Amino acid sequence: MSLHFVLGGARSGKSALAEDMVLGSGLHPLYLATGRAFDAEMRARIQEHRERRPPPWETIEEPLALAETLKREARDDRAILVDCLTLWLTNLMLEDGDIPAASDALAEALRTPLPGLVVIVSNEVGLSIVPDNRMARDFRDHAGRLHQRVAALADVVTFVAAGLPLKLKG
Repeated sequence: MSLHFVLGGARSGKSALAEDMVLGSGLHPLYLATGRAFDAEMRARIQEHRERRPPPWETIEEPLALAETLKREARDDRAILVDCLTLWLTNLMLEDGDIPAASDALAEALRTPLPGLVVIVSNEVGLSIVPDNRMARDFRDHAGRLHQRVAALADVVTFVAAGLPLKLKG
C-alpha cells in the first residue's frame, strides 16, 4: 500500500491534484465520496466533481463507513481517492457518531497494509481564526487530531495552496 494525504483550503486545487495522482498511477481509479447533498450548493459541488471524473472512474458514495469501505474495496490493481475527511467528520457529527472510535477504526485500516494506492483529501481548517461557536471549534479540533493521525501514517503528505503543491512529507 501507498498512502498519500493531500491537505488544503477550500478551492485550493487539492481534489484536482489528488485526481491526477490517482489517474497517473496506472491503476483502476475508484472515487470514494463522503459528501452528502444537503442543499443546492452542495449538489452543484458534487455535480462539478462528477463531471471531472468520466470513465474509467468508478464511484462509491459512503458518508459514514469509511474504514470498512476502504478495507473492502482496496485491491492491488486499484487506486482509491477518498474525498474528503472533513465531509466525513461533518457526517459523523450530524449523526452524533462516535468520532474517536471512527477515527481509531480509520487509523487502524490505514495502519494495516492495504493493497494498491490510497489518496486521501481533506480540508485544512485550522489555519484561520478561532470559531465563535462550540460545534465549529469541536469540528476544527476533531479535524486537526485526525489530520495528525493520517499524516503520521501517510507515506507522502502534500499541502495545496492556490493550486500549488508543497510536499510536507515523503
